[in-house]
Amino acid sequence: MRHRNLLLFLALSLAWGSAFVAIKAGLGTPAAPAGFFETPILFAALRYDIAGVLMLAYAAYATNHPVPSGRTEWASTLVAAVFMIAAYHAFLFVGETDPAVSSAAAAVVVSLSPVLTAGFSRLWLPSERLAPLGVFGLLLGFAGVVLLAEPSPSGISVAPGIVLVFLATLSFAGGSVLNRRIDADMPIETLEAWAMLVGALVMHAASIAVGEPVSAVELTPRSLAALAYLAVVASALGFLVYFDLLARLGPVEINLVSYAAPPVAAVVGFLLLGEVVDLAAVAGFLVILVGFLLVKRDAIRAELT
Repeated sequence: MRHRNLLLFLALSLAWGSAFVAIKAGLGTPAAPAGFFETPILFAALRYDIAGVLMLAYAAYATNHPVPSGRTEWASTLVAAVFMIAAYHAFLFVGETDPAVSSAAAAVVVSLSPVLTAGFSRLWLPSERLAPLGVFGLLLGFAGVVLLAEPSPSGISVAPGIVLVFLATLSFAGGSVLNRRIDADMPIETLEAWAMLVGALVMHAASIAVGEPVSAVELTPRSLAALAYLAVVASALGFLVYFDLLARLGPVEINLVSYAAPPVAAVVGFLLLGEVVDLAAVAGFLVILVGFLLVKRDAIRAELT
């Protein structure tokens, strides 16, 4: 059983870490925009069109409650769809169009999510308060993002892509805490399936609203492979593995996936896209990791003993 959990954990880390590289590959670059560079929100929407259908089929197979019912369940679904799927992925995909944001840098910012979740819990879940040391850990997490943003000496301008990825992480963390506060009693497979489908619709609407030029999309083998990988491996299969490990390991250990993803993104990004990780990314990751350890110190201590 221990080896099974370890293999699944490594598989999930590989799938989610390399997802940042797949996003970058599917988007293309300003110099070689073949793909979805000019339509990043549409790219994210198509990912969850496919993943949502796959998850809905699985929910119909695995549960006897494949459709949300009642005000509470639909409220939980809408929160997950708007914040954890639509806002998170729209900001993330647009942020990764910034040439200054490498796959590893994006993964490092997203690794702040467990720390931000603890911060939102302090505000919205009275039973989950942070001690002063935990607040210091939260501030360390923010400091790690500042290191990644590489502000100018004047302190006025920062890398815009990093700011967008940070907004994505903020959306996901806030949505996850709101969902815990709503506390709808429905299968997680059902929640994820409908959140993906509704979130995809929201992103399609956003893509149209901002005027993304669909005619500019060039479907190349690389962009199609990236879309298929993100939808099937990183989303549909990735979430199934995540749910399985969450039930077996608990939230503290599964949160460590967020910290395994940046090294994976760095290695895969270097091998496939030639991305080089700078010292700011390494420093930011280490600072965020220390912040996580401080915020979760009691839970980690309990796991170790």
